[in-house]
Amino acid sequence: MQITKYHLLPEADLLSRLKRTRLRGFDRAEVYRDATLEILEADPAALTPAQRYVLQEGVQAILDVADAFEPRGIDIFALRGALLFWPEGTDPDKDAPIPFLPPVIEESIEKDGTKVLLINDGIHRVYAARKRGRKINVVLARNVPPEYPYYAYALPEGWAQVDELQELQEGYQKKEYRNPENYKALFRDFNEIFEGVQKQRPRSNPAHLKA
Repeated sequence: MQITKYHLLPEADLLSRLKRTRLRGFDRAEVYRDATLEILEADPAALTPAQRYVLQEGVQAILDVADAFEPRGIDIFALRGALLFWPEGTDPDKDAPIPFLPPVIEESIEKDGTKVLLINDGIHRVYAARKRGRKINVVLARNVPPEYPYYAYALPEGWAQVDELQELQEGYQKKEYRNPENYKALFRDFNEIFEGVQKQRPRSNPAHLKA
């Protein structure tokens, strides 16, 4: 991967934008407005996934970004803000940049009342760091309103339950949703503040699950 141009968004600006993250439902509530957001270094082993898979192509894309920025002195696993970049073949004057953020982690209360550090957005970034034996800077959200929990539960066995797939097969259930009848109501819409940061994955969930 060749980089045409890039811009580093400062930590304060990143956190300010994330404060404005809205839910898909619940009257588009700003889920982090009163939450505490901070950037800190985390061991991937201490972070709990909710998603049952990663795509090999997605993980490799993260590693390609890491290798492209390393000669420039930028460690994508140690970002203190957001990285906005234009790869070769895009026009910085016309095209929107590709956003690269620290993964967003939430302190989540699970079914049994335990608290876990749940991977909200960025499982491929965390997985890539894990694959390289690296720690990774994350945005940790604490004190999220209890009425707006993350829309899926943590995997009880953590990384041991995450499949590395070439592609998603029809009928593959991605997560265990809190509300299977309307699971996207609690979805955090990061694309609204950083266009393109949440990739649209192929639909695979069983038909009984309603977004």
